[in-house]
Amino acid sequence: MKNAALHAVVTGTSSGIGAAIAQRLLSAGWKVTGLDKSPGTLNHPQFTAIETDLIDFNAVQTTIAGMSAINALVHAAGFMRTASLGVLDLQAGAAMWTLHVQAAEVLANAAREKLSRGGRIVLIGSRTANGAAGRSQYAATKAALVGMARSWAAELAPEGITVNVVAPGATETPMLLDPGRVGTPPKKPPIGRFIQPAEVAGLVAYLLSEEAGAITGQQIVMCGGGSL
Repeated sequence: MKNAALHAVVTGTSSGIGAAIAQRLLSAGWKVTGLDKSPGTLNHPQFTAIETDLIDFNAVQTTIAGMSAINALVHAAGFMRTASLGVLDLQAGAAMWTLHVQAAEVLANAAREKLSRGGRIVLIGSRTANGAAGRSQYAATKAALVGMARSWAAELAPEGITVNVVAPGATETPMLLDPGRVGTPPKKPPIGRFIQPAEVAGLVAYLLSEEAGAITGQQIVMCGGGSL
């Protein structure tokens, strides 16, 4: 859909899936505001980078309050830390919960009154939400996103606002090489390659389109056959 009036707020646009989503939307004529702790890396006249720590909830609320109408909110920022039961790092678990779940709450809550009728919310989850050895803390945060999305979808459906979770499997981003997940190295799915960020971005772009107006409250898994 090419319409310069459409405005998407996307987190995590400095790299990986978030960057791919921003690029895909910009190519379709969207105006994109990227919220990142790191400096913006995209150079496009319709892209605005705002450096903000997503776990500084007061700053996030102030940033959203200063925006005009929002047509779509995409929370893509995230990270993974892994550990088995018995040696769980409670601080790492709390940090993932704060960024993945609480930041999503704050963002959506602040954007609620700015979302126009027919607006869209997409949360980037993970197929790991179903559970995976060594990834219980990460999986818990991604499973929580599904419960929130379904609840919000039920609340917002009468206004034509959809809420969905896109749950990719191992995606070829810098997070695959993050030392914090060394204990659980990624495995290629049956298709023989990792999911590409552009593929995730394509699905997100579809969910933001008018054609996807009847899809809400869903977790859509993109795993290359890994769930089979």
